[in-house]
Amino acid sequence: MSDTNALEPLATFCGECDCGCPQLFVDPSAPAERRVLLTDDFGQRVQMSAVQFASLVEEAKAGKLDAIAIA
Repeated sequence: MSDTNALEPLATFCGECDCGCPQLFVDPSAPAERRVLLTDDFGQRVQMSAVQFASLVEEAKAGKLDAIAIA
């Protein structure tokens, strides 16, 4: 994964370990459609617009992601 030092960190998910927890960033230098960046502990990343991220948060708050099983 490319360096995340130039990104603005918003949240770290888990944070209780040393596994490279998933993180949420804003990349102010990215085009608007790729400004929000979510990384995982496997080195992968997803980039989306702030509008797409807001939609994801809205869906989660509405309970639409509650059916995802945690193994």
